[in-house]
Amino acid sequence: MCGFFLLVLLLIALTVFLLSCGKSHYFVVKGMSRVWIMTCWTLKLPHSAYMNTLIDKRSEVKIICKPTALANYIKQHCEALAHPPQARWPRTDPHLQILSNLIWPTGDDGGVIFTRDNLLLEDGGIVALDWAVGLKDLKAQTKKEHPPGGRALGCHSINSPIVILIPNALGKITRHLLSLCRLALQQGFYPVIFHRRGHGGCPLTTPRYQQFGDPTDLVQAVAYLQYRHPSSALLAISEGSGSGLLLSYLGECGSSSYLVAAACISPVFHGQVWFETPLPWLYHEAALLYRKLQLSRYATALNSIMEVEKILRCRSLKDMEKLMFCKANMHDNDKTDTTDHDPLQPRSRSCVKPDWAGYWDHNEPLRDADEVAVPVLCVCSSDDPLVPASSTLPMSLFQNSPYFLLALTSSGSHCGFIQEKPGGTGCWSHEAVLEYFQVVGDFFKAEEKKCFMEGSVGHYAVQGLKARTGTAVPRKRRAVVIRRERSVLGPQRQLSAHSGLVPFEEEQNTFTWNRSYTR
Repeated sequence: MCGFFLLVLLLIALTVFLLSCGKSHYFVVKGMSRVWIMTCWTLKLPHSAYMNTLIDKRSEVKIICKPTALANYIKQHCEALAHPPQARWPRTDPHLQILSNLIWPTGDDGGVIFTRDNLLLEDGGIVALDWAVGLKDLKAQTKKEHPPGGRALGCHSINSPIVILIPNALGKITRHLLSLCRLALQQGFYPVIFHRRGHGGCPLTTPRYQQFGDPTDLVQAVAYLQYRHPSSALLAISEGSGSGLLLSYLGECGSSSYLVAAACISPVFHGQVWFETPLPWLYHEAALLYRKLQLSRYATALNSIMEVEKILRCRSLKDMEKLMFCKANMHDNDKTDTTDHDPLQPRSRSCVKPDWAGYWDHNEPLRDADEVAVPVLCVCSSDDPLVPASSTLPMSLFQNSPYFLLALTSSGSHCGFIQEKPGGTGCWSHEAVLEYFQVVGDFFKAEEKKCFMEGSVGHYAVQGLKARTGTAVPRKRRAVVIRRERSVLGPQRQLSAHSGLVPFEEEQNTFTWNRSYTR
C-alpha cells in the first residue's frame, strides 16, 4: 500500500513538472494519461468510462427538481450551480481526486483551530462536537469579512449561522471536510463537526455503536445546538455515506426539525445497495482496514453485544455490518425474539437485532423521504467510483418532492469537484452549498416580508407566523406524532428577528399560511 502511494506521488510530481514546459503540454498530458490508465488497470480500478475524456475535460451540471418558487429562485440566484467545475487532467481524474481528498493525510487539521464539546446523551453515551473557532492563518481568516453580494445569512455576527458537518459513515475527517470548514469560516458561518459514538477520538462510554441510518444521537445534538444558540440558523452538510444519517434525521423529524436547510455532497441514497455493490478493490480494502482499526479500539467494551473477533476477520464491509447489527441466522432470531422483554415497553433499535432486510427497513436513508420538510440540495457526480451508477439516483424523488434538488455534474468524483481558478484550485461543491444556503436564506426572508406586507392571511395568521419564526426563546422539540400538523413554515422559524411565543394549541388554530415555494 505504501509503495502504491509513493508511485502515485512520483507520478503526480513528474506530471506537474512536465506540464510546466508549455510547448510539450499536449503530448505530456496524453502520454501521462495513458500511463495512468495502465496503472488503474493494474490496480483493478474502473477507468473505461473516463478513457476518452481525460484530456481537457469540460464538466456539465444538470439541475433536477420540481419547478417550485424556491427551486426557480435558487436557479436564478445561485451562480455556482450555473457554472460547473472546470479543470484539466490530472485534476479531473476521479481516482486522483479520491486519493488526494479522502485518503491522503490531513496534516495539521487543514489549518483550522478546533475546540471540542462532549455531549452526554440520554442513555449515557457521548458524541463529540468539534467547533471550528478560527484559522491558524489570520490573514486567511479575515479574507472575506464581507461576502460578495451582501447576503445576510453568511455574514460575520454574534448570531452567525451554524453549519453542522457530518463526516462519512467511517467517521474519517478528510481534507475535503476540513477545506469546507475553512471556507465556511471565511464566509461568516460557524462550522461544527458532529462525531458519532466512538468516532473521531470520541470515547465510547456505552457498549453501543450507531447504526448506518439511526438519527437518535443526531436528534439530541441538534436539539442541544438549538437550545444553546436559539438566535442562530441551523444548517447541515453531509459528506459521502454520512448522508445516510442526515437524510434519516430529516425524514424522521419532518417539520419538527430545527434545520433551515441541508445539503448532501456525493450522498448514498440506497444504503443496502451501497453495501451490496462491491467497491473497487483499493477503496474497499482501505475502508475495511480503517473500520477494523476503529472497532478494535473498543473490542473489550463491545464484546458484550457482538462477536468482535469474528467481525475483525471479515473480508467485506457488508459482512461487518451484518455481524455488528443483524441476527446471525433464523435459529438465533428465535432466541433473540424470546428474550425477557416487557411487552408494555417499546423496543428500541438496540434491544433486538433484526435480519438484514429488517435492518434496512429501519436504516435506509430515504425511508421517510416524504416527511422531509426543509430544502435539501444533493450534489452528485456521474463519474463517482464509490457510489453506484447514476441510474440508481432516485429521480422521481427530485421530480416530485418540493424539498429535494439535485445538482448532477459530469465530473467531480466522490467529494472532489475540483475546479481551477486564476489563483490556484478550489472546491466547487463547497462554494455551491454555501451559496445555496445564502440564497435559501434570502428567499425565506423575502417570503416572510411578502407575507407581512400583503396581510392576506389576517392578523391572527401573522401572530402565528411570528410565533413560528421566533428565535429568542428556546423551545422543546415537538413529539413526532404531531409533525404532520406542523408541516407549515418549518424552516423559516430560525430566520426571523421576531420573538413572539404562542402556546402550541393556539398556534395550531391561528396559523394558516401556506408555503408558496412548495407549489
